[in-house]
Formats: sequence, C-alpha cells, structure tokens
Amino acid sequence: MTGQGELDYGLGETIGLLRESVRGFVKDEIAPPAKAVEREDVFSPELWHEMGGLGLLGITVPAEYGGAGMGYLEHVVVMEELSRASAEMGLAYSAHSSFCVNQLRLNGTEEQKRRYLPGLISGELIGAMALAGAEADSDVVSMHLSAQKQDSFYHLNGSTRSLTGWPYADVLIVYARTSPQKIPLGITAFIVEKNTLGFHVGDKLDMRSVSGTMASELIFDNCPLSGQSILGEVDQDVRVLLHGLDCQQLVLAGGPLGVMAACLDLLLSAMQHYKQPGHAARELQLMQGTIADMYTTWCACRSYVYTVARAADWGSTMRLDGAGVILYAAERATKMALDVIHLLGDSCQAYDLPAGRLLRDAKLFERGAATCESRRLKVARELFPETGR
Repeated sequence: MTGQGELDYGLGETIGLLRESVRGFVKDEIAPPAKAVEREDVFSPELWHEMGGLGLLGITVPAEYGGAGMGYLEHVVVMEELSRASAEMGLAYSAHSSFCVNQLRLNGTEEQKRRYLPGLISGELIGAMALAGAEADSDVVSMHLSAQKQDSFYHLNGSTRSLTGWPYADVLIVYARTSPQKIPLGITAFIVEKNTLGFHVGDKLDMRSVSGTMASELIFDNCPLSGQSILGEVDQDVRVLLHGLDCQQLVLAGGPLGVMAACLDLLLSAMQHYKQPGHAARELQLMQGTIADMYTTWCACRSYVYTVARAADWGSTMRLDGAGVILYAAERATKMALDVIHLLGDSCQAYDLPAGRLLRDAKLFERGAATCESRRLKVARELFPETGR
C-alpha cells in the first residue's frame, strides 16, 4: 500500500508525520539490507545510532531523559513501519525500546533512569532482554536462573537466553528466582551490564525463526550484583515481568500490521503483470477478490491494535487485549502471506523471494515474546478468572 486511499484512523497529524519519517528511514536504511540480515543472521548496531537520532528508541520516555514523550500508539506505528521491511529489525527494536527501555521507565529508580536511559535512547547503548530458561518456552515464570543474597550482593547462577542483539548489547534486564519457595512470586529483576564479572555469553543459538536478532545463551557463574542493580522490588518482580510482557505484546502487534501491508504491496505490484494480455479475466478477478479480503482484514487488525494502544495510553490494563491483539494480528498475517504464495505460485516460497520472506516474517510474530497457544490461554484466563487457572 502506498498510503493513497487508506482509511483515516484519526491518529492525528503528529503520528502522520512520525509515520512518514519512519517510512523514509525504512526505505533508505532498513529495506536494502533486510534480505541479507535474515539470510546471514546478522545484527546491525550501526542502525541503532541512526534510530536514536530520529528519536525512535525512547518513544514512551519523557523528554527529561532524552525520550520523545509519546505513547504506545506511536510506539505501535513505528513498529508497524519497521516490520513492513524487516520483521527481524522490528523484533529487535521492540525488545530494546519496550522490554528494556520502557521497563526502565516504568520501574527504574531515578538513579537508574539517569544512568541508563539517555544512552539507550540515543543509540549509544543497545539494550536486550532475557525472557526465561531455554527449556521454559511459553511459561515465563519457569526459570533456571537463581540469585542468592550474600552480604550486600546477590549472586546469580544458571543460564537464560537473549533473542535481541547479543553480543552487541550493553545493558540487559534479567529475571532470576530469589525465593524458590514463593512460586509464582519470588522473582527479582536485575540490570546487568556487559563485561560484568561472572557473566558471559555462550554460543550463538541457531534460531531460524528469529534470524537477525543474534540469539545467544547467557551464562551466570556466581555473578555478583549489588542492590542498586535491582529493577523493582525483591521477590515481587513477577508483576514487573508480566506487565512488561503485556506492553511488549501490544507493541509487537504492530509487526504483523507491517507484514500485512507488505503482502498488499507485493500483490498490488503483481497485479500489473496479470493485467497484461494472455491472462484470463478470472485470474485477475481472483487476484482482485483476494486483495479485497486482505485489505479489509488489514483494516480490521489495525483498528483493533490502534484501539488497544489508545486505551493503554489512557491507563487501561493490557492484560487481556494486549495478548488478544498480537494473537489475532499474527495469525491473520500468516494467513495473508499464505494467500500471497497461493496466488503467485509455490515457487514464490524460494528462500530469497519476497513471498517466502513474508511468510517467515509472519510466523516470527506467532512466537515472538510468547506462542499463540500461550496467548490463547492468557485471554481465556482473563475471560474466565473464576477457574483459577
């Protein structure tokens, strides 16, 4: 889609200007290397400085810390435009700006905000997240990283994993179990800096579904962290973790919107070929009908995502619909990518062709931050809380 004829969602002039600015940056800087990023599984830290210069890395952070002072709606729009060209870059961006930067904004002390946010927002520093043990999958409170207090330090032992930017990242937020007897509480969040004693990065993980984000195992061997490294409260940070996931999933929902737009871009371009002599009218009609269905699905998904983002900016909880928007949008994006391949032919699934990339991009968002199965459970538990499960 070019923007011409698109539905006006009433987002306002500021967001319109933001979208156009990001689109120009994506066209010049993100789209050209996108194929190589996925194929070679590389990460581009240089882009972080440019994104910082555009003010994209601290969308939700107040200006006093160097941020843009905007909201989740603007954050979603940036995510949408980045993912239109590269879902890998979109995922890395959302983890840096949402799970790291936004978590610091929401839960950091004044000293922590002053220390870390300016560098993370300018792009001088790269942030990352560690979600859970590699074997934990969608159960985010199941983890094999522990922290025991000895004198004035907490000593971290065990392993976790990061899917976002290591070994380039400078600041990492990790979650460790500090009181095993307090399940599901007893979890504490820590800010870990690169080169901290007792912390090292294991082998790079071959994560084909999230190429370009430099997934790595993170290993802690009696890593000492002072109380100043704690983000939030001791033993109470399962709430920090779960609220962070709510925010992350809402922002992440912008990614499938970008993939859907890219699907429409590709089919609208292909229509020019089908209009040439030699193609039956029914082929063109089939193409047109599918594009019409795709466009209405895209608009419906955008309306849902934008509405939830607006509600979040007004202070509404994102527990239910934060999971709902990414569940719905991700699966619709996958269906749309499959429709593109169906119309253009199975040969379009070839690794280096756009249709194949779009399908892989769409599937990426079905598992980013959580699986669709765990999202369904989350929605169901919010709808039926009396079950206690």
